Amino acid sequence: METSEWKAQIEKQRATKDRFFKSSYPGSPIPFEDRAKFKGLDYFPPNPAYRFELDLRDYRAKEVLRMIYTKGQERDFLRWGEFRFKVGDQEQTIQVYRNNPAEQKLFIPFRDATSGKETYGAGRYLDLESDRDQTPEGKWILDFNRAYNPWCVYSKDYTCPLVPSENWLEAPICAGEKNYPS
Repeated sequence: METSEWKAQIEKQRATKDRFFKSSYPGSPIPFEDRAKFKGLDYFPPNPAYRFELDLRDYRAKEVLRMIYTKGQERDFLRWGEFRFKVGDQEQTIQVYRNNPAEQKLFIPFRDATSGKETYGAGRYLDLESDRDQTPEGKWILDFNRAYNPWCVYSKDYTCPLVPSENWLEAPICAGEKNYPS
């Protein structure tokens, strides 16, 4: 995919999300009383330096990791594998999880050097789906430009998993959603 086509696709996804959040549809995480003043989310400009095509280092033994949620609940996830990549000259490793072995979706919660500054302090998420986020050669497309805030950022009605310390990246990930003013 050409860079201009990729950038247009990212911008279209963002505009669609902003419309959904602003709508009166009951699925929006923005509280109804805040929707009239909602002007859209704040994002880093699309940057291809934060898009990677990677092999997933699949773990043979899928260990269980219990994630704690913002309201104290706990839920088990399977540590499915890891991605290794470079941001600038810094090597990074990020763990990949699945909610259950039958689903094809990968869940990647992460914090980075922007957390608590430009981005939400507790971290952001990425979801990867095999039919959408894999190349014909089988590599996964890890695109931090699609990183999003958990819904507990927008409303106290939601609870969200906290990012495990193994996914606290040292490098700044200046891509995806920025912090939302509460």
